[in-house]
Amino acid sequence: MSFYYDQDFDTLNFRETPHLYRIGRGEQGVLSVEPYKSEILPHWRFRTPEIAQESADTIYKMFLDYLEQDDFVGADMARKFLQMGYTRSRRYANHKSGRKYSSEDKKNAPEIEEIPDYKDPRNKAHYVKTKTKKVLPRDPDPEKAKSAEIFYEKYQLAKTNSKYEQMKSDWKEAHS
Repeated sequence: MSFYYDQDFDTLNFRETPHLYRIGRGEQGVLSVEPYKSEILPHWRFRTPEIAQESADTIYKMFLDYLEQDDFVGADMARKFLQMGYTRSRRYANHKSGRKYSSEDKKNAPEIEEIPDYKDPRNKAHYVKTKTKKVLPRDPDPEKAKSAEIFYEKYQLAKTNSKYEQMKSDWKEAHS
């Protein structure tokens, strides 16, 4: 079930119209789906392990609260924020600047002979960027690595929560 990027996210309220929500893959839609983005984003931080712990605990509690309210969309968005806490912390753990790819001019990048046919142009742009830009050498940040571990633990708890798994299965069946 692909995420719908062509919806009018500026006007949609997914609490009022949850049937329009699509799970997508990974973190798709995490910064688009309202009102959940506005509820969760202010708590999402990972600068230090202490801040990450407070953030992950708060977002995981929100996840459990959404489950308690039988709000699958909210629970899925909280799960995505936990996942994004992990992936972004890992990015900064590997590259202190947060930039994985060099900013060298695209004119010097190798040509791509064949680009897969992507329905979503953002996926195509990402494919081109990752295949033509040079990955910067790792510049480890152990603090961010600890932050990533904290978010990963909460993300795994959310992802494998039995009520969440059942709600996700039911959601996919009802909205396929």
